This record gives sequence, structure tokens and C-alpha cells, in this order.
Amino acid sequence: MEIIQASQATFDPKPQMSYIFVEGFYPWIKHISKDKQELVQVFTHMFNLERFYLAVEGHHVTAIAACTSGTSPVSLCRKEFARVLGPIRGNISYLRLRRHMMHNTLPFAISPKTGVIEFVATAPEHRNHGIGHALLSHIITTLPHDSYMLEVADNNANAKHLYEKLGFKEFRRVAASRRSGAGAFVYMRCSTTR
Repeated sequence: MEIIQASQATFDPKPQMSYIFVEGFYPWIKHISKDKQELVQVFTHMFNLERFYLAVEGHHVTAIAACTSGTSPVSLCRKEFARVLGPIRGNISYLRLRRHMMHNTLPFAISPKTGVIEFVATAPEHRNHGIGHALLSHIITTLPHDSYMLEVADNNANAKHLYEKLGFKEFRRVAASRRSGAGAFVYMRCSTTR
């Protein structure tokens, strides 16, 4: 297994990244479509390869995660949503998601030296093999941030456990909307020793 910045891939990683995103975030996006293949098509375009990191085996992506300084690592295209889902459903889905995925402001200020980790997901066939841990550990130890923070749904026990093993600790909890399926979003942070 190798960990790379997505922009350094020698192949187009976006379709595989989209598959992993859909599998990992399906409970939060299934209101758009119950067809996972359709969802993969909808989201393939959105990834900023400069902001994503991948765990890869050859030309096979096994896990993804983004790290930014608070700007969105994705960019949604209305035309792509309309192309895949049709004009009405595509435009409605685009408008709904744009606010949450591209303009989602944090409920607190962050330092310019803080890395924001998002879109952490592992392909279902590669889960429980330490790949997510290795990917996040790589990000935390190689990028130049003094601290890292992330958001996780309170009912995502596996992800919370992984983040705690990496040294993340809860520092804030915000009530979630009923549609999210979570009771709250938990914000976790860890500091790095340099």
C-alpha cells in the first residue's frame, strides 16, 4: 500500500474516489438516489485532487481523505447533476448539497495553522485492515499543520474509535438536523508535536 496526494496518481482516480465516497456517505446522500451507480456518476467530477490523499495499491484506490485549511475540497457542478439526474432532480439535488458540501461553515473559528480533515472513507472491501489509520496518520505526520480537526456523526462509533486511536479528542458537539440521521455532530481535534 502507498499513500499519495491524489494529484500525483498516474491514473484518473476520480471514479474510484467517487465509489468510495458513495459507499462511505450513502446514508447522508441516498435521498438523492437509491441507485449507488447513479450516485457514483453524479459525484465523480467533484474532487479537488490537490486536497485529497489516497491509499492505493497499484491503480486501485482503497481509502480517501481530504485535508484543507478550512476551504471545501470539493466543487459541485450543476451541469453534471442535471446530466446524470435530469434537469429537475439534478438542480434540486445540486442546490441542496451545494450549501452543505461547498459552503459548510464551521460553528467556530479555526487557526490558520489548523488542518481540517474531511471526506474520510475506506472502500468496503478494505475496511478493518488499518488503511484508514495509515492514511490519516500519514496526513497528520507529513502536512505542516500544528493541529487537526474533523467532524464526525455521534452515531458513527467506528470512525470515532479510529480518530480517538489517532489522538483526536472531542471539543465540541452540535445538534444535527433530523434528516442527517445523527443526534449530533462531534468535533474532534488533535495537536501535533514537531
